[in-house]
Amino acid sequence: MCKESIALTPASYRGRFAPSPTGDLHLGSLLAAVASYLQAKQAGGSWLLRIEDLDPPRTVPGAAGRILRVLDAYGFEWSGEVLYQSDRHERYLAEIERLKSMGRLYGCACTRKEIAAIAHAGVDGPVYPGTCRGGLPAGVHPRAWRLRVDDVVIGYEDGVQGWQQQDLARLVGDFVLLRADGLVAYQLAVVVDDAEQGITDVVRGADLLDSTPRQIHLQQLLDFPSPGYAHIPVLVNDNGEKLSKQTLAQPLMVDGAATALVTALRLLRQSPPESLLRASVAEVWEWALAHWGMARLAGEKAIAIDA
Repeated sequence: MCKESIALTPASYRGRFAPSPTGDLHLGSLLAAVASYLQAKQAGGSWLLRIEDLDPPRTVPGAAGRILRVLDAYGFEWSGEVLYQSDRHERYLAEIERLKSMGRLYGCACTRKEIAAIAHAGVDGPVYPGTCRGGLPAGVHPRAWRLRVDDVVIGYEDGVQGWQQQDLARLVGDFVLLRADGLVAYQLAVVVDDAEQGITDVVRGADLLDSTPRQIHLQQLLDFPSPGYAHIPVLVNDNGEKLSKQTLAQPLMVDGAATALVTALRLLRQSPPESLLRASVAEVWEWALAHWGMARLAGEKAIAIDA
């Protein structure tokens, strides 16, 4: 349900939920949506909705519409229009050109196979060894464009996980911002979108903890403000795998919204009463807003689905 935009001071809380339409929302998605929504509403702020359809080959036809219908049926109210990343390719390319003009990007002709053969492991796959950092030989054309990462340790205080820091050069290395297929990398798109939407606080799953230092580094390079971050535990199955389309997570249904919301609140350690299972969606939200406390999740990175 879209609400009209409201006038906000720069200090006002602005949160967001940013699902990717690679499939339907499931219970794991609902945890992130509920936590980000309650944190924003309890702070008296606004909650924005972004569809991160940045990668057309992975986008499932009709999934974005189903995501909006489920969120509406579950009583979520978002501020302003829904932002679609697929509409913003030119905007992202403008920032690519700005980084090039700053001397921060360089062309890379390496294939994944070549990198994997010589790179050491990092937090998100092989760490690029810098093969093309000094320039490409004559006649060799870049397949992708990489950010020249500073020798810097990025640290920040996470609202759920506590102090986090990462040696970006050693654990990530020079990472791709413009892919070989011409698509802009998620790390850049999300930074541009958060800045332009005025996002002050990001509440999302702990599976994105390792991405946050890259995003903070880009924010610093582009002179964008860094929002506050809080990474809630992800929902995992009996095998310890994150609940996702790949692990056959069941999609959320429009019917039974109140029950699903109560289940999400229980998994988020909020201890809703049994009587809430017989309540309406509006009554569930009323209770949740009055009792929400993200501190109960402190330090947890994963929650088993049968918890």
